[in-house]
Order: sequence, then C-alpha cells, then structure tokens
Amino acid sequence: MRHSPRSVLLLLLVAASADRICVGDDILTGTSLDVLGAPPPAPPTGFEKTQEVLTAVASGKIKVINRAAPTPDGVKVTTDVEYGTGGDQSLKLDLYQPEKTDGPVPGLIFIHGGAWAGGSKNDYSYYGNVFAAKGYAVASISYRLVKVARYPAAVEDCKCAVRWMRENAKELNIDPDRIGVAGGSAGGHLSMMVGYSPDVSELEGDGGHAGVSSRVQCVVDLYGPADLTTDFVRNNEYANRVCREFLGKSIDDDLPLYQQASPITYVDADDPPTLILHGTIDDTVPIDQGDLLAAKLRATGVPYIYDRLPGWPHAMDISQDVNDRCVWLMERFFAHYLAK
Repeated sequence: MRHSPRSVLLLLLVAASADRICVGDDILTGTSLDVLGAPPPAPPTGFEKTQEVLTAVASGKIKVINRAAPTPDGVKVTTDVEYGTGGDQSLKLDLYQPEKTDGPVPGLIFIHGGAWAGGSKNDYSYYGNVFAAKGYAVASISYRLVKVARYPAAVEDCKCAVRWMRENAKELNIDPDRIGVAGGSAGGHLSMMVGYSPDVSELEGDGGHAGVSSRVQCVVDLYGPADLTTDFVRNNEYANRVCREFLGKSIDDDLPLYQQASPITYVDADDPPTLILHGTIDDTVPIDQGDLLAAKLRATGVPYIYDRLPGWPHAMDISQDVNDRCVWLMERFFAHYLAK
C-alpha cells in the first residue's frame, strides 16, 4: 500500500517499543532512537522497482539534488589538499569549513562510492557544503581505486585520512576527539571498515601520520555492503565481478580474504555508534546487508539507528526528498555523538 507524503504524515505512529518507530509503511529501528529527539520527516513515497525510479528521475517526476550548487555563504572550500600517499600516488581531499566558529568543531570524513573502481571526491561536494554550513569541518576524500591498487589499499587510505585530520586538528580548528566518517555504497563499506577496525594494524598502511589513531566516534553507512561472503556475492554476476576485481580473487578461491574485507567481521562492543540508511529495493547492495549489520550491532551492544526506507533503490539520496530525510537523520546523529 502506498501513501502520499502528506497522508503518511497523518499516519504517524510512535510504537510502544523503545527501539522502533513506525511511520506509515516505513520502520525506523535501533537502540538509539532517543538521540533523534523527534519522529523523522515522513518517508517519500517509494516505488516497486529501480527502473520506475530511473524513469521518474528522467521525466522530472523526482526532483534530484543539485550536485553543482554554489558554495553557501559562510563556507570556505580548499581543494586538492594532500593528506598522505598511497604507493606512488598523492592522496588528496577537498576541505569544507565554516568561516566563523566559536572554537574547535567536529570533523567529518565523507568517502565516495563507485564499486571501489570509480567515483571522485567531487561526488560529495554536496554533503561537504551542507554540513560545513551546519558547523562541521568536512573532508571529502579520494583514495586508490582498483585500477591502481586492490584491497586493502582503499581501506588504508581512508584510515590515513582520519590520522591526517587528527594530527592536523589544531591547525584545522577541529576537535580531534570528535571525528565521524560517512560514505555511500563502496564508500559505506570503507566507512564501516574504518569504524570497526581501528586496532587492526595490518589495515593501517604506511601512507603517513604513523602513530596517530584512526579511531572515529561515529559511522554513517549509506547502502554499503557489510558482509562480502553472502550468496548474493556468489550468485549475482555484477557483485561477483566487482568483488573479484576489488579483492583480486574469487570468493570460492579465498573465502578468508572476503571475510577479512567484510566490515561485519570486526564488529564488537567497542565500536562506534552507527547510522544505517538503506532502501528496500536496492538491487546493487541488497537490503539484507543493512539487516545483517543492524542485527550484528544489536547483538554486540553497539548503539545504532537503522532507516530501512521502503521502495527506494541504490543511491537513493540523489532524490531531494530522500536526501532531506537522510540529512535530517545525519544531522541529529552527528549532533549527539559528536557533541562536546
């Protein structure tokens, strides 16, 4: 059953359970819903299939975010800052900062997607501008793609970015004890790897800032793969090829490697609070990836919020309405877990 956004809002129900909020057909779950302070905006009406979404985007029925929007007033942007090296490659990021602050601000690191093979730090200029305008220092980073180096290179680079931010925190006017990481798709995977494996020395790499912690205080996973050992990876042609290119071997040839590269492998009670944002008709990274992660976080006692958005596909936050909801959740999540 579908409802318009207005009618869904009228159907708002806050369930008696402390870990579940029902909003029409949508279910927002987790052990940390209280940090939101209020029920979320009504979910945008979803679709049955991904192709319907693509058609709606092409026809203009779905308004998409303006990824080329100008930099907001009060935000300064510094591009192509070197944060480390990966082999012979200079690793660079774009830094978005509020021009005026009352002291050190929280830092955010955004990691783009692209199947570990494509994408650019420019892809998250939108979030850089949005959250810098809200008072955060945001780094949108590049990392080595598979054509340059396979796993664990990308993980090492993302951890290096955290170390860079922490080591340079005073100069950047960032609080080194308040750093969060976020990413979508492959970037979601890398964000989780950063968040859940801070003490795994073999994943740190030697890109720079040795001896500085790569631990973060919270993680946002937008539709990222948490477990690379599922039957979907074995049986889906696209997933099988992408993972094989990323890891250099097939899952049947080296299952332990796929386990090592799966964020869910590292989840334990000491891990940072996590916000999961995933659409139910995602046929690139299936919704069961979000389900598996939420179950593991709950079982291990890691605080989490899971927005399981009905009828939205992979890269759902390209929709302005979906993006508004994601930003609403992220803003409150960051405000709580990156507070002084």
